[in-house]
Amino acid sequence: QVQLAESGGGLVQVGDSLRPSCVSSGHTFSDISIAWFRQAPGKERDLVAAISWRPGNYYYADSVKGRFTISRDNANMVNLQMNGLKSEDTGVYYCAATRSGASLGRVGIYDYWGQGTQVTVSS
Repeated sequence: QVQLAESGGGLVQVGDSLRPSCVSSGHTFSDISIAWFRQAPGKERDLVAAISWRPGNYYYADSVKGRFTISRDNANMVNLQMNGLKSEDTGVYYCAATRSGASLGRVGIYDYWGQGTQVTVSS
């Protein structure tokens, strides 16, 4: 059973940076892809970024391209570097995982979820 735990959220100002992390366990390095979702108050959970176990395979939502970067630090840690934060980036950020080889942008493929970490961007 894959388990995920997020950390690194917080309260920042518009234009600041944050780097939440997702630690995973219960799998081998090469068999899962990891994604970050965001849920703003009163809104649906949206896919923000994802990284595949296949080298060089990434997904970014249009709203974060050029500002956010997803990366793997090691076999069990994925980070989301968030620069140039905007007030609309506020929400609970969830880490999710899948063993599916389908396109990273398909939100329904993610089977495992963390508890989430709050990111608040204040203006």
